[in-house]
Amino acid sequence: MSSPKKQILVLGGGFSGVRTAMMLEKMLRPEEAAVTLINRENYLVFRPLLPEVVSLSIGLTGTISPIRRLCSRTDLVMRAVEEIDLKDQIVTVSSGFRPRRPQLRYDYLVIALGSVTDCNGVPGMLEHAKPFRTLADAIALRNHVIRVLEEANFETDAEFRKKLLTFVVAGAGFSGIELVAELNDFVRAAAKHYRHISREEVCCILVHSGPRILPEMAAGLASFAQRQLSKRGIQIILNDCLVAATSEKAVLEKGGEITCNTIISTVPSTLPQVLQDLDCAKDKGRLSANVYLELNGHEGNVWVVGDCASSNTISGNPVPPAARHATRQATTVAKNICATIRRGKKSAFAFEGLGKLAPLGHHNAVANLCGIQISGFAPWVVWRTVYLMKMPGWNRKAHLATDWLMNLLFPPDLVQFRASSASGIAEQYFRTGETVFNEGDMGDSVYMIQQGECEVFKLKQGRHQSVAVLKSGEYFGEMALLSDKRRSATVKAVTPSRLLLIPKEDFNLIRSSVPAFGSFFSELAQSRPAS
Repeated sequence: MSSPKKQILVLGGGFSGVRTAMMLEKMLRPEEAAVTLINRENYLVFRPLLPEVVSLSIGLTGTISPIRRLCSRTDLVMRAVEEIDLKDQIVTVSSGFRPRRPQLRYDYLVIALGSVTDCNGVPGMLEHAKPFRTLADAIALRNHVIRVLEEANFETDAEFRKKLLTFVVAGAGFSGIELVAELNDFVRAAAKHYRHISREEVCCILVHSGPRILPEMAAGLASFAQRQLSKRGIQIILNDCLVAATSEKAVLEKGGEITCNTIISTVPSTLPQVLQDLDCAKDKGRLSANVYLELNGHEGNVWVVGDCASSNTISGNPVPPAARHATRQATTVAKNICATIRRGKKSAFAFEGLGKLAPLGHHNAVANLCGIQISGFAPWVVWRTVYLMKMPGWNRKAHLATDWLMNLLFPPDLVQFRASSASGIAEQYFRTGETVFNEGDMGDSVYMIQQGECEVFKLKQGRHQSVAVLKSGEYFGEMALLSDKRRSATVKAVTPSRLLLIPKEDFNLIRSSVPAFGSFFSELAQSRPAS
């Protein structure tokens, strides 16, 4: 008798997650295991190229590859991971169009959820600093920079224009260096298209807490990089860091203040909340794994890869949170899952790295390749060649190469895209008899009746019984949000009705910011019948 098909869940659609799914497809027969990948988006983002999205060197889709094309035999679930139950081997994902949270069971689990920007330790950073980790972050920053240029071109107050054209980047690791270099080149080049902006007015400032930039590189290469950036007008502040941010300025630890309109944070990072809540071994803020990349305490059925993992190579060296290591971790994990299913020998992670590359813009880069340190134009060519070859799929390679060629021949399109409004508050229309929500649904919104009537039903002794009729101006739906429980009743439109919908995120933000708003809904919930 053949063994039942194993269920493998891969959480996260970054380099490590997608690579794991791809390798599992190659190594396992369809009858051996079913692979499911859970990710918020249905595409893989090539994150090292995000600074070029900001500078318009490549198009909006130049950094992405469709996951379904890369992993044709993997089931893709486009949801957020909300809860991981390691004991019962269940993963709960967010709701979709229906307010229900599905649960997926697994035999083997791969956690590749990466990390998120953590601005909570610095007052004002969450509200005023722009994170830079995702494609959405890059697009938002791109739109913001173009708007700043448009506003500065119209502004007649010299001091305010100076504030608009000052850009502060926090963190001088690889991400910070690549971003500030691209941003500086782009804004200075774009200035010639604005009649009332001069290149000299543009000010890009890099703030780093350490004694030198690029601490991951050799001191000589870091010094070269610093000289190149300084030559192009970038101000570098070392041994200092941001301790506060407002809409007007960046406040430094040593007492300095930078008047600016744009603050971009590339550090620090932390685990996603769902992994912070996980009851398991952690090390230095990441999930602790052994040399086989198994989660300590859950060997044999849970593996951790990528930025969220803390592990050592077989030689005892810590594995850095870098894409080149994440993809090789994924291959090791896929081998070990196959070995577990087939009762074979597991492989320890042994990759120590081949080198490091850091582009500096302006056809310049620094590199340490197999112990050889080089700087200037040659490593820039190597950098582009390596990244072009690493881009998954020949069609995406061609797309990226075309974008780079067009950028050399023609100036970028200074176009701002406005895709959606910031608030999720919206209006909805329901015809007579239509259901607004059902008893047992997840509470995701509060409703106010603008026009019409709605009836509330509760399930009692197997039958839906009417308990209230709500009219124009009345609210409902707040009880599930305040108690963080499922809906306790079903609501249907009695007459054609227009409702104002306030999503959970907006409701909680207003409730925490305006005490009277929260008090009103708390009192309203207490006045509702208990059953």
